Amino acid sequence: MSAQLARNTDSSGSHAAADRIVRSGAHAAQKDLTAAAVQRYPGMTSMQLARVTGMDRYMLARRLPDLAKEGRAFRGAKALCPISNITVCTWWPVAQGDNFTLAV
Repeated sequence: MSAQLARNTDSSGSHAAADRIVRSGAHAAQKDLTAAAVQRYPGMTSMQLARVTGMDRYMLARRLPDLAKEGRAFRGAKALCPISNITVCTWWPVAQGDNFTLAV
């Protein structure tokens, strides 16, 4: 499972940490919290989501692509983030029952 969270080129410590986060249930919990944030605040950037939820921006930035791979959220159009003042992707929820393939 760590292969999804750590790259082949990452250190053994990164792979151990990835295994630990999956085994502990923290990975699944973080994905669920992130999905709930996207559902509540659709169309925001990861930085905006961090600001409105109080969640760690880097955790969100790691879990959002996980959700996209699982079909639980999708990358929307890029937009100027009012916090960072750079153009980045927005994140949107996938409605229950939408089982079409999303471009990621």
